[in-house]
Amino acid sequence: MPDPAHATAGPAPGVDENLLEQLIAEAQTALPVDLPALADRCASALGMGAALVYLADLQQRILVPLDEALEALPVEGSSAGWAYRTVSPRVVDAADDLIVWMPLVDGAERLGVLGVRTASLDGQLMRRSRMLAHLFAMLLTSKRAYSDWLAARTRSAPMRLPAEMLRAFLPPRTIGSTRCVSTAVLEPAYDIAGDAFDHSVVKNLLHTMILDGMGHDLIAGLTTSVAMAAARNARRGGGDLADVVGSVDQALAQWLPDHFCTGVLCRLDAETGVLRWVNCGHPPPLLIRDERVLAGALDSPPQPPIGLAGPLAPEARRVHGTKLEPGDCVLLYTDGVVEARDADGAEFGLDRFTDFIIRSNAAGQRPAEVLRLLIHAVLEYQRNELRDDATILLFEWRPQHQ
Repeated sequence: MPDPAHATAGPAPGVDENLLEQLIAEAQTALPVDLPALADRCASALGMGAALVYLADLQQRILVPLDEALEALPVEGSSAGWAYRTVSPRVVDAADDLIVWMPLVDGAERLGVLGVRTASLDGQLMRRSRMLAHLFAMLLTSKRAYSDWLAARTRSAPMRLPAEMLRAFLPPRTIGSTRCVSTAVLEPAYDIAGDAFDHSVVKNLLHTMILDGMGHDLIAGLTTSVAMAAARNARRGGGDLADVVGSVDQALAQWLPDHFCTGVLCRLDAETGVLRWVNCGHPPPLLIRDERVLAGALDSPPQPPIGLAGPLAPEARRVHGTKLEPGDCVLLYTDGVVEARDADGAEFGLDRFTDFIIRSNAAGQRPAEVLRLLIHAVLEYQRNELRDDATILLFEWRPQHQ
C-alpha cells in the first residue's frame, strides 16, 4: 500500500475556489440521488478524479454505493471496509491510479466511506480527501432524515411494520464526544418489535436507556416507542433521572395501561464520572474495568417493570449511584443476547458475551466495531434466526481524551 506521507509525485493542482463555493451552495438543495454526481464535481474542483460514496447497510455487513450502477462492497475483506471498520484512511493501487478510501463519520457515528481516485498523492491531496469526506458526512446526515431513498439503499430485506415504526424512534447507533461514547446495536434488524435503545447528550451528561417490551408485535413496539418519547420529553424539560423514569412510568400507565416493559436508565456525568442508574425489572448493567467484569458492581435491589398501573405501581423509584474510573465501560443488554441458543440448545451465555467484549477491547477495537462484531457473533451462534430481540448498548468514560 502506498504511504501517503511519502507519496509526493508533484504538488496538488490549485483549487477553483469560485467553483467549489458554488458546489457547496448547490449541495444544500441537492437531492440525495444527486450526491454521487455532486461528489464527482467536488473532487474535480479539488484537483482529484472520480469520487465514490458508499453507505453501510442496516446490519453493517456491506457498503452500499449511492450510485445504483455500482456493486456493493463487503465490510469484511475489502479496502473500503477496512477504512470503515478502523475509521482510518486507506490508500490502494487501482490500475493506472490510486484510490483513497476515507471513512464517512458524523460525530462518533460511522456512516460509510468515500473513495477518491487520484493520479498521484501528497499531503495536500490527503487533506482535500479528508475535507471532502467531512462535507459529505454532514450532507448525508442532514438529508437522510427525510429521504426514503437513502433509507431504502441501506436495506437488504423487506422490513416488517413493527420494526419500521420502532426504527423511526431510534437515535443514531453511536453518539458521544472526546470524553464518552455510547454505541448500540439490535437484531433482528428487519423484525424487531419490543426492544429499543436510546442515548442522548445534555450538556456534560450522557443519558442512556435500554428497553425490552412485553411481546413481539406492533403493540410491543408502540410500548417502547411511547417510553422513549416520554423519556425524551422529560429530559428536554430539564428533568433529572428520577423525573425521567417517573415520566415513562406515568406515560405507559396512562396510554397503554395493560402493557409494560423492563429497562435500565442511566445518567453519566462526563466531567466527574459519576454514574446514576435505575433498574426496572431488567438484567443488571455490567461494569468492565481493566479487562474484567466487576461482578455485581452495578447490581441493585429489584424494582418493578416500567408502566405498571394501580396497586402494582411502585411508590417511588430508587436511583443508585457510583463513581466510574477512567476507561470504564458499562454494558446494557436484553436477555435475547445471552439466551440465544445453538443447534444443540446451549445458550450463548453471559460469560461468552462479556469475554467477547473484553477481548475485542483489549485488541484495540473501537466500541462501535466491538458491538458490530458481537451482534454478528450472536446471530451466527443461533444460525441467523433469533427467537427474541437482542439489543446491546455500551458506553465508556475516557476523560483523558479531552
